[in-house]
Amino acid sequence: MIFELRTYTLVPGGCEDYLRLNAEVGRAIRGDDYGRFEGGWTTRFGTSARYVHLWSYPDLNERGRLRRALYENRAWVEDYVPRIRPLLLAQENAILLPAIRFAPPAQAGNVYEIWRCRARVGQLRAWLALQDAALPARDRHGHTVCCWQVEIGQLNAAVLLRAFRDLDDRAVAQARELADPECRGPLARGLPMLADMRSDLLFPTSVSPLG
Repeated sequence: MIFELRTYTLVPGGCEDYLRLNAEVGRAIRGDDYGRFEGGWTTRFGTSARYVHLWSYPDLNERGRLRRALYENRAWVEDYVPRIRPLLLAQENAILLPAIRFAPPAQAGNVYEIWRCRARVGQLRAWLALQDAALPARDRHGHTVCCWQVEIGQLNAAVLLRAFRDLDDRAVAQARELADPECRGPLARGLPMLADMRSDLLFPTSVSPLG
């Protein structure tokens, strides 16, 4: 299975209109017929007015076939895309391969944190191995949805997605991880392997399966 992470930067003031069109028009047309919709979120802090959405496909060939079929759907091309295009400032996408199992949280009502990490040349595999080793300990403090290697997009990069009950739970979880030797050790060993890392807090939309 492969995943596609798409990030849209919206025009100022356009987020509400985009989310309404996405929920009422886009989801009704697309459903899960052209790739499985795994999650959709907005950002509220840092770089705001962004919509982040995650899709899964059996493989790259099937993704290509389904994307072509989507753009043969007249409702998508004529009724949806022209209405959202003026609301978009920029689009980014990346094709991801799971390095750690994909495991949606059991409960809804979460806040998510996405980490986009770029490893130093030759260090990505070792960094991912550390994330895998630390997974049982980190999941005592917050739920790891998945850690992916970027297959197409930024080179030597990974994406980590975690879920917390709310913002307070995230703060408590981070403090507990730093105090937990089983978490602190792998995290400390992994930091020198990274050239860059950044995170965003994500809030699920009304139609997001990962809620």
